[in-house]
Amino acid sequence: MRVDESPETDADIDPATAFSVIASETRLDILEALWRADDRPVRFSELFDDVELADSGQFNYHLQELTGQFVSQGGDGYDLRHAGAQVIRAVRAGTFTRTPDIDPFPVTGACTRCGGGLLAEYADEQFAIDCRDCGKAHGKYPFPPGGLVDRTPAEVATAYAERVRHLHCLAADGVCPDCAGRMATEISRDGDCCLDVSVRAEFVCERCRHELCSPVGLTLLDDSRVAAFYDDHGVDLSSRPYWTLPWCVDDQYTTVEDTDPWRLAVRIPMAEAELTAYLDGDLQPVEFERQACEH
Repeated sequence: MRVDESPETDADIDPATAFSVIASETRLDILEALWRADDRPVRFSELFDDVELADSGQFNYHLQELTGQFVSQGGDGYDLRHAGAQVIRAVRAGTFTRTPDIDPFPVTGACTRCGGGLLAEYADEQFAIDCRDCGKAHGKYPFPPGGLVDRTPAEVATAYAERVRHLHCLAADGVCPDCAGRMATEISRDGDCCLDVSVRAEFVCERCRHELCSPVGLTLLDDSRVAAFYDDHGVDLSSRPYWTLPWCVDDQYTTVEDTDPWRLAVRIPMAEAELTAYLDGDLQPVEFERQACEH
């Protein structure tokens, strides 16, 4: 069954009203207490004890304001609804509260163009990895401020690599990483791109308008056949940051074989062999071909 294109109902809450409901330190404390609870639902008395508010009447008022959209109430007590959990996740991720300033730091691997060292820089909640010598871009993608907390630069780089892997593979599967809405895929060969590639995939969520831009090869990182190809050569693909894989960041490994309909080929070399993945216009693999490399 397909959901109507305009899913608003009489029960929906106006966005301004929803945000005004949580614009209270006490209400955020209540959501945080529910989020921290080991066992839910939580009884009123236990929840009241966990929140620093002396007046139970005021506490009950704030709790009832949250109940419905952010908190559910049942016979056994109170629990977080999905919207309430999302509020706390956003707070803890630092989306609304943190503006970190960190110095650039080197990351493992070498530039796929010139072999120079790579440097990671963080600004406006985005990481960019570029070559220190020739300036080639090796990707620029979002990373929440909370991901920087209690991590060394090496640990941050690892977390960033894992996030990029899953964000783009999810987008290629048609699911928005932000809201789970339908993600549309468009192959583009026009205009400038911060990824330093000409052939790329542009993903746009039809609901929240979240956007991601991706080299074609990047969407293959979670493909079991590509992982098996690396495993056959004794390499764990999941442990390799995407920027160390030339087919994930360079144009020369991607070929447009047709545009009507789209058919793209991505060459993945490894030692004496090469795997070629053929993808359609939605970046879904339709065929794989393995052969020995020519010298």
